[in-house]
Amino acid sequence: MILFKNSYARLPEHFYTRQDPTQVPDPELICINSALATELSIDAEWLESAAGLDVLSGNTVLEGAEPLAQVYAGHQFGGYTPRLGDGRAVLLGEVLNQKGERRDIQLKGSGRTAFSRGGDGKSALGPVIREYIVSEAMHALGVPTTRALAAVTTGERVRRQEGPLAGGVFTRVASSHIRVGTFQYFYAQNDVDAVRVLADYTIERHYPEVADSPESYLNFLKRVMQAQAELIAQWMSYGFIHGVMNTDNSAVSGETIDYGPCAFMDAFHPQCVFSSIDTGGRYAWGNQPNIGLWNMSRLAETLVPLIDEDMEKGVEKVEAVLAEFPTYFGRCYNSRFRKKLGLPDEGADELIKSCLGLLANQEVDFTLFFRHLTYVAAGGDTAELSEMFSDQKPFLRWFEQWQELASCKEQMSEVNPIFIPRNHRVEEAIQAAYAGDYAPFHRLVKVLQTPFTECDEHHDLENPPLPEERVSETFCGT
Repeated sequence: MILFKNSYARLPEHFYTRQDPTQVPDPELICINSALATELSIDAEWLESAAGLDVLSGNTVLEGAEPLAQVYAGHQFGGYTPRLGDGRAVLLGEVLNQKGERRDIQLKGSGRTAFSRGGDGKSALGPVIREYIVSEAMHALGVPTTRALAAVTTGERVRRQEGPLAGGVFTRVASSHIRVGTFQYFYAQNDVDAVRVLADYTIERHYPEVADSPESYLNFLKRVMQAQAELIAQWMSYGFIHGVMNTDNSAVSGETIDYGPCAFMDAFHPQCVFSSIDTGGRYAWGNQPNIGLWNMSRLAETLVPLIDEDMEKGVEKVEAVLAEFPTYFGRCYNSRFRKKLGLPDEGADELIKSCLGLLANQEVDFTLFFRHLTYVAAGGDTAELSEMFSDQKPFLRWFEQWQELASCKEQMSEVNPIFIPRNHRVEEAIQAAYAGDYAPFHRLVKVLQTPFTECDEHHDLENPPLPEERVSETFCGT
């Protein structure tokens, strides 16, 4: 069973709508994350039972659950939508994990809500498979993220552009589902009292250390901003592109949320984009820090009335905090890449920059480069690393500089993964799942649990795609 300890449902009723998940005709279990279930003090064997499947598919609402759909707004690709909300997700409730930390349990793809805006509220199986694989891979890499508790099929078909597809429900676990867009929703309605209630609740839940400070709301903004800077630096150090960094996809907890058109780069380029709808490159790899700051600026707007009764003074205060973002992010970013390159804690920023320029100019595979460099740092030969570069002269110049400066090589194996969820492998798992074969999915999930560990049996999962295997676009799945 699941012991719910709900708090969001105690907030004012205009923060959400009560909403039971929609029942489905013939659910089947694909996967249970037993390790995560244990962390949440949930019996994994019970989850795998018929009774557990009924809960995970939405067919049964457990006693103690208080299903609801949260309301929020958001800037989507720069354009503001005043009312979004959970259009295909239902928050079943909250639990306390073994450390006493509060965690949301949410069903995605569980049917229409008051916020579905004409959609069916369902999910095709593909997005369920993608989010399970990538979110658990991110967790194994040490990146703050929502988690995957379970994936099920529904026994029904959902209509999408490409035709009818098998349906699925994904069970997501998060520190919370409070977004920048949640604050924007109430701010746009000039409901300062609601913004205050939401801010107080979020501080208590995520940043209790600032609760008693004289400038608690300003310090809250600073902590959220720092969490976002740290998160984006981690994304970029692994070649990850979120794909839809809308304000409604920016969690104030500092976790990665909403794995739609996301991807890990193969060949490196700072303007790399995978989202099929990001035609202007707004959310390209190299633009993510600027978008992070932009999103934090939208959060800051909502907090100004709480920070100071004098609007001008409030604006001055938040602008001073926001002005710290580039420097703070730069420190996080350079620290990550110094570790990847085995460099000392200070300096060598130009070597990082020239490294990425070299990779971009010669379209070198991002993950494989750092793995081969790690091998060389451990005493291996340079043949495979050198062969990655069609033009040897600039590489050899850079390599000579690196050899002179790389004095912390032992840390490289801890931050340069062997396995990432490469796009073509994720797509392979999705297409196999649609055909009823979950073996590629299970294999990928298992290997990605230990991304820094060599495994000869699964050596093929390390490799970049062949030209005919390349995935150039990813989709949100709605």
